[in-house]
Amino acid sequence: MNEKALQRLEYGKIKEALAEYAVSYLGKRQIAELLPLSAMSVVRAKLDETAEAKSLLQQGASVPIPSLEGTEHILELLGTGYVFSEKDFMHIHQYLTSCAQLMRYMAAKSGIAPQISSYAASMYAMDALKSEIERCIRHGQIADSASKELMKVRKRLAVFEERLKSKLDTLMSRHRSILQEHVLSTRNGRYVLPVKKEHRKLVKGTVLDESASGQTVYIEPAEIMTIQFELTGLKAEEAREELKVLSDLTALAESCDQQLLTNVETVGTYDFIFAKAKYALAIRGSNVELNDQGIIDLREAKHPLLNRPMVPLNFVIGRRYKSLIITGPNTGGKTLSLKTVGLLTVMAQSGLLVPVQEGSLLSVFNHLAVDIGDGQSIEHALSTFSAHIRNVNDMLQFADRSTLILIDEMASGTDPGEGVGLSVAILEELHRRGATVVATTHFTEIKNFADVTPGFENARMEFDTDTLQPLYRLRIGEAGQSYAFLIALKLGLPVGLIERSREITARGLLESLPQGTQDAGSEPEPDEASAADTDDPQEETTTVPESLSHSEKEAEDTAQPFPEEAPRSLQLGDCVYIAYLGRTGIVFETGDARGNVGVMVQNQKFKINQKRLKLHIESKELYPDNYDLDIVFETKENRKKRTLMGRKHAPGVTIETKSEE
Repeated sequence: MNEKALQRLEYGKIKEALAEYAVSYLGKRQIAELLPLSAMSVVRAKLDETAEAKSLLQQGASVPIPSLEGTEHILELLGTGYVFSEKDFMHIHQYLTSCAQLMRYMAAKSGIAPQISSYAASMYAMDALKSEIERCIRHGQIADSASKELMKVRKRLAVFEERLKSKLDTLMSRHRSILQEHVLSTRNGRYVLPVKKEHRKLVKGTVLDESASGQTVYIEPAEIMTIQFELTGLKAEEAREELKVLSDLTALAESCDQQLLTNVETVGTYDFIFAKAKYALAIRGSNVELNDQGIIDLREAKHPLLNRPMVPLNFVIGRRYKSLIITGPNTGGKTLSLKTVGLLTVMAQSGLLVPVQEGSLLSVFNHLAVDIGDGQSIEHALSTFSAHIRNVNDMLQFADRSTLILIDEMASGTDPGEGVGLSVAILEELHRRGATVVATTHFTEIKNFADVTPGFENARMEFDTDTLQPLYRLRIGEAGQSYAFLIALKLGLPVGLIERSREITARGLLESLPQGTQDAGSEPEPDEASAADTDDPQEETTTVPESLSHSEKEAEDTAQPFPEEAPRSLQLGDCVYIAYLGRTGIVFETGDARGNVGVMVQNQKFKINQKRLKLHIESKELYPDNYDLDIVFETKENRKKRTLMGRKHAPGVTIETKSEE
C-alpha cells in the first residue's frame, strides 16, 4: 500500500505499540516488517490466528514463548568454523528445553486453537543434541565425564594440586617469620612467597616480581618448581581436551542447523502472533467479518491511538452508496472519523484485531489513498491547494473498485467557487471508477451535490448548540453545518454583526450590498434594468426568475415532486432544497390549504408546492431562539418603518407588501 497514506494514518505508531509486547528479536523484526495484506484469504487467516491467541490469553494461560536469547549469535556462527563456548551451549540447551515446553503446550491446545497450534507440529525436539549437552556441560562448565581423556587429565591434575598445596603449607610455616604477609600469592600463574626484601637470600628459588615499594620480593621456591611445571603441562592438556569436547558438540549442533533454524523461525512467528493478541487485549480489539466489495460497517469503533475516551463511531458505507461526505463544525470529529476508518482498515489487513463491537465488517482493499492535513512543504514551497491537487493526482493513477480514498477538507486552499467545482468533478470521477470515498467538507454546494446524486450520501458530526461542544457522534443521512454564526454569537460577537452576516448569507453578497455599490458605472443588462426599475427588492413572484438558465426553466416544467419522507411540516426559517432550480431557499410563509409554501430564493419570493421541496436544514439549526426572521424576509426600508411605528405614532408612514399571485 501507499507508504505516504500509511504515514498519514500513523500506522507506524501502531507498530511501535505492538512491538512492546514482543519478547524475541525475531518477533520484533516481524513487527518492523509488517505491512497490510491485500489477499482476502490470507487476511482472514491472520485475523483468525490472532483471535485464537487472544482466546488462549483470556483463559489465563501462560504461553511458554522462548526468549531466543543468544540464538541469533549462534545461528550467525553455525558453519563458519567457530567453536561454541560453554555459555553458548547453555543458551542452546535452555532454548531446546523451552521449545519442548512450547510443543507440549500447543499439542494440548490443538482442540481450541487448531490454527496456531499447527505451527508447533513443524518444530523439532532435537533430543540427541539436548542430551549430549546435558552430558558434557553442567552448571556452565565442561563435566569430567565429557570424555575419558579429560577425566584422566583432571585426575592427575588433582594429585599434583594436592601435592603442591602440601608443599606450600610446609614452606609457609617454615618461613613465617620472614614473610611480609601470611598469604599465598601468584605471579604469571605460579605460586610465590611474599618475602621481606632483607631476607630474600634465606629462601632458595627464583624472584618473579617485587612490590612497588621494593620492600617485598615474590619468590618461587625451588622445592615447588618441578610440581608447578608439571601442573602447567597438565592444564594445557586439559584445555586441549576441553576444546575437543566443545568442537564435537559444535559439529553435532551444525548437523542440526536446519532444525534449529526452523524452530527459531517458528518461535518468532509465535512471538509475533501472541504480541498481536496481547495488543488486542490492551485496545479491546475484536475480530471482524471481511469482504472485497468495499463494504464497511463499523459498530462502536474507536481510534486505538487516542489517549482520551472517545465517543464510539458507527460507520457504514458500500451498500447503497460508495461515497460519503461528512460535514460539521471544526474540532467536531470529522478528521478523527476519517482516520479511524482508514487506520482500522489497514490494521485489519495486517492481521490485527481492531477496537469495534463483534459483528463489524471491513473490506479488503488493494489500494489506499489519504489526503489528510494540508500537506504543505516549506522546502518545496507548496501551497495547501497545490498539495491537495498533487495528492488527488496520485490517487487518480490507481483509483479503482478496490481502492479506499480518504480526503479531508475538500475544496479548501483556493477560491471556493473553483474549489467546489473541481471537488465535485473529482468526486464524480472517483465514483465512476467505483472507488470507496470518504471526504469531509464545509461547503454547502458539495453537500447539495451529495444529497441529490445517486451513490453519494451526506453525514454530519453532531453538535450541542447550547454548550457549543461537539458531541463527536456521526449521523449518516443528514448534512451538517459549521455553526459559525451560533458560535460567534455565544462567544460575544455583536448581535448586529451576526444579523448582517446572516443577511449576506441568506441573500447572497451582491444582493446584500447597498444600492449603488453593485456594478457601479456599468450599463445594466435588459433584464437587470427591469429589476432595477422595481422599487422594492422584495418583490414577490410566482414565476421562474429570468436569472435562471434555460435548462433550469425546462427542468422546472418537467420536475417530479419529492416523495414525502417525513410527516414534519415546513416551518418559517427552514432551509429547503428545490431540485428543479438546483437552489436552496428559505421558507418565509408556511403552506396554505393547497400545500403551497412561500420560499425566498436569491432575494425573490415564490409559491412552490411542498411536494417539490425537500427540507435541507431546520430553522432551529440556522437561527437562535427568538430570532427576528424579518431581518431575512423584509427589506431594510420596511424594517426601519416597523421600528419607527413601534416607537411612536408616525403619520403618513405606511408599509406596503405586494399580493401573492
